[in-house]
Amino acid sequence: MTKKDIVREIAEQLDLPQLRTRQLVQRTFDAIIETLVREQRVELRNFGIFQIRKREQRTARNPRTGEQVIVPAKSVVTFKPGKEMEARVRELDRPGPPPGSPAPRPAAGPDRPAP
Repeated sequence: MTKKDIVREIAEQLDLPQLRTRQLVQRTFDAIIETLVREQRVELRNFGIFQIRKREQRTARNPRTGEQVIVPAKSVVTFKPGKEMEARVRELDRPGPPPGSPAPRPAAGPDRPAP
């Protein structure tokens, strides 16, 4: 799913123009980024936590030459999913139809005619 898909879906659900919806979605993303840079953490209940973490400098190996190289320290964004997201994703591992898919129709038989 892309940002364009998100905008289209929200616009349809709320009966809003796509231009206005795109502005709202972009402002939401901008606010998340600005807060993350300023406060190092953004917690969205039932969704997850974005956090900036420092990666220390380390030594790695160039796979082509085998030469050791220094990878400088850097800041990275991490994401930890919230409980609701974790639970919904775990449902994908359950046997049977995926969540949200239509229920299977019973097979035709002597008591039930074919559709």
